[in-house]
Amino acid sequence: QVQLVESGGGLVQTGGSLRLSCAASGRTISTAFMGWFRQAPGKEREFVAALSWSGANSYYADSVKGRFAISREDAKNTVYLQMNSLKPEDTAVYYCAARVSRMPFMYFEGEKYGYWGQGTQVTVSS
Repeated sequence: QVQLVESGGGLVQTGGSLRLSCAASGRTISTAFMGWFRQAPGKEREFVAALSWSGANSYYADSVKGRFAISREDAKNTVYLQMNSLKPEDTAVYYCAARVSRMPFMYFEGEKYGYWGQGTQVTVSS
């Protein structure tokens, strides 16, 4: 029902910036709860950022708050993750996720998101 494709990852130096994109098809993301998660080698998947169904509310992990920003562009059916002041510890595979259900849930619970992209690698060098 929903297909997600991430792009924009790459290699950057400490302090640099990247903007990840999550292009959706099959359904408008303006009615979906969107999230970004990441997984680093040897670590479990962790929540990064999320945007509510209406787009009015955004949520961030403490580790990225103030540096990352989630947004969406409805005309392109795309969600973005702007990443600034990148640190080596931000190195991970970043995944876009979508939840279409309107049932209440905790935004940081990855298992509640029914659709996932393939991931895009972000590497931050020291």
